[in-house]
Amino acid sequence: MSDITITHTAADGTLVEGTSKGDGTNTILKAHGFRWFRTLGVWGIAGSRDRQPNEPKIERARSALTEAGHTVTVDIDRTHRDTATVEADKADRQQARADALENKADRHRARADAAWDAEQRAAAALPPGGEPIHVGHHSEGRHRRAIDNAHRKFRHAMDADTQATTTAQRADTAARGTERRYNPRTVANRIEKLEAEQRADQRALDGHTRTLFITSDGQRAVDITPAATGERREQITAAMAQRGDELTHWHAVRAEQIATGQTGDYRRETISAGDQVRDSFGHWLPVLRANPKTVTVERPAPFGGRMIRGTIPYQDLTGHQSAATIDDAAG
Repeated sequence: MSDITITHTAADGTLVEGTSKGDGTNTILKAHGFRWFRTLGVWGIAGSRDRQPNEPKIERARSALTEAGHTVTVDIDRTHRDTATVEADKADRQQARADALENKADRHRARADAAWDAEQRAAAALPPGGEPIHVGHHSEGRHRRAIDNAHRKFRHAMDADTQATTTAQRADTAARGTERRYNPRTVANRIEKLEAEQRADQRALDGHTRTLFITSDGQRAVDITPAATGERREQITAAMAQRGDELTHWHAVRAEQIATGQTGDYRRETISAGDQVRDSFGHWLPVLRANPKTVTVERPAPFGGRMIRGTIPYQDLTGHQSAATIDDAAG
């Protein structure tokens, strides 16, 4: 049996060391959500780098490995890295991936070009003018082989061309990965998600009560969640500390995007009834009410007729005109 160590650090994520081929650990780890990292030569949890450890998954794997007779040590470090460092690291890895895919696409394109040249030579070897096969003639076998060869070369060239095109598309997608990550709309959505998670964790730290239902005589049936304690409290505190650092970073990114005009400062405090906002389709719509997270607008019904009301999240807006600006333009 093996002496196995499951480690977690922010820089490396969750990795498993000490396994060997044939010791049965591969079946156990795969069944519990671990994946083999070919480039590292170890098992680990995908996407665990710069995230808080998935301790339930780690514990289930540890228990299963122990039951199988292995000696397992778990070493978890909940310390997080500075978000700016994490983002720079992600950008470097994204660029390296894009470069690798671009080089791979070039190799596939070269093979595709060679395959098309071979296809042209095979086609040129066929009898001219689409001459039919002379059944029973001494040329029949050669003629059939030439046709089969031309068909094989054509299919090979088509497959190589498809592979080259697909790899080039993957390289282009990878090259634009960081750009998409810092898209103003994506940044705004990320901030909203992180803040919601932060509020949920704060409720878990403090404990909370929610009403399940109210009886006919006015009595409330409540569900009481006590404040987190012990190791669970430590886990939540570590997660909130990391998320707080991420929020500081992304709020700074958002502020710079607003200052440089990449996006507008769309929120309840800057938009009022009577203003107009532009949706993601480029339509200017009158504002009826500014809500905490959305703006209520009025738009034409899809097939004409009366106007209908709807809401648009602030992060989905692409333009804003105040009522005063509209009046000035009209005057």
